[in-house]
Amino acid sequence: MMTEKSTHKKVKSQVAGKTGSKEVPIKGRRWLDVMTKHKAAEIERGGPSQLKKAAYRLKISRKSQKVLIVPSKSMRKAREAMRKVGVSGTIRNISGTKRSYIPKATKSSSKKQQK
Repeated sequence: MMTEKSTHKKVKSQVAGKTGSKEVPIKGRRWLDVMTKHKAAEIERGGPSQLKKAAYRLKISRKSQKVLIVPSKSMRKAREAMRKVGVSGTIRNISGTKRSYIPKATKSSSKKQQK
């Protein structure tokens, strides 16, 4: 496993706050970057396949608020990954200046995508 960048650690601490936990084990021998009472957060700098894996980790966290934190240049790919996995939540950039919400997919919208 690679060592974390200092910005990764800093963002994890900011998102966790005083009551949140960092590096929390979840189902399937996986780890989630940050978990609080109502929120699950993943910080991801990798490519499309890594973003998809991070979105899946958020999905299986079963928290009401899911946040995927990515560099600004990866926000579009992160949106696609969240939609592909079928998880609703917020995508934001590392500095917190931009954010985007992915709503839960409805049955009618999933039928439109198949056509």
